[in-house]
Amino acid sequence: MLDVRGLKKVYEGSGRRTEAVRDLTFTVEARELVCLVGPSGCGKTTLLKCVGGLLRPTAGEVRLAGRAVSGPPPGMAFVFQEYGRSLFPWMRVGDNVELPLKQKGLSKQHRRALVADALDAVGLTDAAGAYPWQLSGGMQQRVAIARALAYEPDVLLMDEPFAAVDAQTRADLEDLVRRLWRERAMTILFVTHDIDEAVYLGQRVIVLSASPTVVQDQLKVDLPDARDQVHTRVSPRFADLRTQVYEQIQAAKRGETVLKTDTPPLH
Repeated sequence: MLDVRGLKKVYEGSGRRTEAVRDLTFTVEARELVCLVGPSGCGKTTLLKCVGGLLRPTAGEVRLAGRAVSGPPPGMAFVFQEYGRSLFPWMRVGDNVELPLKQKGLSKQHRRALVADALDAVGLTDAAGAYPWQLSGGMQQRVAIARALAYEPDVLLMDEPFAAVDAQTRADLEDLVRRLWRERAMTILFVTHDIDEAVYLGQRVIVLSASPTVVQDQLKVDLPDARDQVHTRVSPRFADLRTQVYEQIQAAKRGETVLKTDTPPLH
């Protein structure tokens, strides 16, 4: 579904040249949930914006279902970290969710049906008439997720979407993403700085190196598909995988590579 080949991004301006991403190559299969982690400042957001067509790479390419990405493609939706800046405070929740649908040329009745379905999916059916500023942070991020769902994307890009909410809300939203991913059969590329979150959510974890960024490692998460916040996180295998990811990130900070001894082969 997603094919990233030799991706490089260099920022130039004011006499400075910053190589944010050096040479990134990886793939994401259709209906796969993949998490990206790495050291702070390693270029995770830059990578995701290049994948989503929001930034033009300096070199390399991104392909969505075989087609080169040169701008935001119609089959892709984005959920940002800062929900407060991605929702329009003067528009009601239902109107925020509906807004991207207007460029699709859908009938008003069809748009309203998609909005209602998306709000129901995230548990906010009764909030359609509220303004975003009347909702909690977690509920606002649910609105942002609903807006992405209503667009009916093949691929959902999520950029540290739960970094600004409290721990309990974060756990609820993680389970929401897992449920929606199963029910909607979407492909999800999820960027996070939280190792536990990456292992809990993903079928696979891609570990990025320190900037300028390359792929440090990839680990298949061989946990049961049915996961919950209590039993999954205390399982010995969860601890093993978390340790492997942590060791790779620490090695990335030092510019080293850790030899793997217990990681199942990638599919």
